[in-house]
Amino acid sequence: MRILLCNDDGYQAPGIVALHEALSAFAHVEVIAPESNNSAKSNALTLHAPLYVSTAPNGFRFVNGTPADCVHIALTGLLDWRPDMVVSGINDIGNMGDDTLYSGTVGAAMEGCLAGIPSIAFSQIERGWRHLDDAARFAAQLVQRLGAQPPTGAWLLNVNIPNLPFDELKAPRVTRLGRRHTAQEAKVMDSPHGRTMYWIGAAGAAADAGEGTDFHAVAAGHVSITPLTADMTDHAALGYWSQGMARLLAPQGAGQG
Repeated sequence: MRILLCNDDGYQAPGIVALHEALSAFAHVEVIAPESNNSAKSNALTLHAPLYVSTAPNGFRFVNGTPADCVHIALTGLLDWRPDMVVSGINDIGNMGDDTLYSGTVGAAMEGCLAGIPSIAFSQIERGWRHLDDAARFAAQLVQRLGAQPPTGAWLLNVNIPNLPFDELKAPRVTRLGRRHTAQEAKVMDSPHGRTMYWIGAAGAAADAGEGTDFHAVAAGHVSITPLTADMTDHAALGYWSQGMARLLAPQGAGQG
């Protein structure tokens, strides 16, 4: 099995180091990750500046760009082989609910899925890397089992792992995304040069954390596995908008205007 491994915390982050070690026990793993922390970069691509690839002493390659940049250039020019799976993480905080829209960890995996490759994003729920080796052990087992019996087509999973010892992790649950309340207010202050600065406020608390959500699963000690899709179409509303637009854009009657 051949795996492209990325993250958004940077190539030196403990999460990607631990996951590389765990995956390398059964697969060929190529690390191509950001040079520095690129959290909350989502699917952003660098289109107006060159990207450079460097190699660290441990063999990891790193890019002066976003997580999506890393996967994109890996698949379109850097690698001379096609991965069986794109894996992203392990992230140093959970990516649940609305977080997935902003997450660079998920963005890297999404880039793999857009290229037609099965992809998984892994995150730990709490910051600090507590029980990281246990999370990496679980992640590696999931990747190995999916690689042995892969579902058909390209798919994307968002996996959130509680910071618990391996034997205390409860059975994985397949979940939907929860929702958060609106983010806290931006922090406003003056810069040393007299300009007003704005710092993005902290994420809001969970608003929809009911049974079946990712928030609910991890709160009970379960690993949350959420299937995601790149198709953001509101399919349920297509009929409504088609009818509404037909009325809105209908030709005006004679004598109008």
